[in-house]
Amino acid sequence: MQPVAPPRIPANELRPGRHWYVTAAAIAVVLTVLGVVIGVYRFTGLTDAVDTDRRFANGDTVTLRLGPGSEKTIWVKYPGRSPGPECDITGPGGPGLTDPGPDVFLTRDETWMPLHTIDVPRAGDYEVTCSSRALSEYAVGDSGGIVAFAGWLILAIALPVLGIGVCAAIVLVVAVRRRGCRKRLLAAAGRLPGPPDPAVGPQQVKRRSALS
Repeated sequence: MQPVAPPRIPANELRPGRHWYVTAAAIAVVLTVLGVVIGVYRFTGLTDAVDTDRRFANGDTVTLRLGPGSEKTIWVKYPGRSPGPECDITGPGGPGLTDPGPDVFLTRDETWMPLHTIDVPRAGDYEVTCSSRALSEYAVGDSGGIVAFAGWLILAIALPVLGIGVCAAIVLVVAVRRRGCRKRLLAAAGRLPGPPDPAVGPQQVKRRSALS
């Protein structure tokens, strides 16, 4: 007597639906692409953070057209003689210079440090003059250097890792639950073998077989 094959359960009857696999893959792809975009964008910004082609020396006055939220920083290439370099800014609305915090910008043969962050209340032309007792050079650039880039790099790496982890978790949970759903449907169809009944002995099984 050939064993009866269990009925085939259509895949679209199993829950959760297979669309969750697509959702999991989409999450991984989106977070990975986002991490790559952030990394490339921030790396490109890092290489152009300081306009070293338009540097100025002690006592020079440069004119900058700035607006609120411009987030520009004065960077200095400073040999290290004390006292340190200082800058002044003049312009409409009483502009100010604030502490930018620790950071660094590196070129092939130069090291630049952030000196002041420029804070202006409204758009206009502002004049900046810097000086020190050393042969310092100055340049205007963005506020982010290598330290800021390192923070963004951590985020750029964490996003793909998070996406892959979430994708794997969703795939695992969906696969386990679909397998359980299949077992329940087979049991409901009466095709899933259950455990043997201990009340039925071998002789009774043979007798029932002979009668059938």
